[in-house]
Amino acid sequence: MTRTIVITGASSGIGANAAGRLAAAGWEVAVVGRNPERTASVADAVGGAPFLADYDRLEDVRRLAVQLEQRYERIDVLANNAGGLIHERGVSADGHERTLQHNHLAPFLLTALLRDRLESSWATVIGTASVANTFGNLRLDDLEWTRRPWQGGWRAYGTSKIATILFMEELARRSGLTAYSFHPGYVATSFGAESRLVKFANLVSRNRLGISAEQGATPLVQLATTEVDVPNGTYFDGLKPFGRVHRSGRLPGVAAELWEATERLIGVDLLASR
Repeated sequence: MTRTIVITGASSGIGANAAGRLAAAGWEVAVVGRNPERTASVADAVGGAPFLADYDRLEDVRRLAVQLEQRYERIDVLANNAGGLIHERGVSADGHERTLQHNHLAPFLLTALLRDRLESSWATVIGTASVANTFGNLRLDDLEWTRRPWQGGWRAYGTSKIATILFMEELARRSGLTAYSFHPGYVATSFGAESRLVKFANLVSRNRLGISAEQGATPLVQLATTEVDVPNGTYFDGLKPFGRVHRSGRLPGVAAELWEATERLIGVDLLASR
């Protein structure tokens, strides 16, 4: 039986690399991206199907979920890989801080909307996190980052990756799904291209900063294809389980509180009876 994976953020970088490797292994790949040309190009190259969604609009996420359900009777793996660093603070079409929406709210909503497909397939959900979580600071009273200085978006980005880790932990705890998060390493892609810090680092390193997309995609491919002997919900630093998490993500009950706060923000109860 052919297995199906949905990879968001698959029009470039580790998402595109994982799409190619899994397609070569016989998987059916849903290539989800924001850029029409790049998304179509990757889908054509790997023999997959292209889907467009701009995470600045949650309505795009809702439309994406409908399209995926219409196309696939089963989804074996959902890789929530889309997201990134936003250099200047902004607000999405839905009124949310864009880093929070791109990296946490939109993946949470997509997972909720695909719940039936995922549960019927005993699927695995994978979230692309980051070691950058260690310089974030999760505050449930300031998820929208209105009370703290922006500082180029790095701390907001790190905080959103704490949210990714906690979402996978809590999804594993609350549902029958398998869920993991992972840090791919600093990959030499267009990540953070507008950040002054990234531009400076690329300059002094002569654009040799970071690992290859293939190296960064390896944990995603491994988690999608291999049974791992670790607790459900584990966060991996590369291929090593139990990566370090900022202390604000280890406070008692914080994962459950974040889950409930997220449901209120987007108006969705992920595990409600249907």
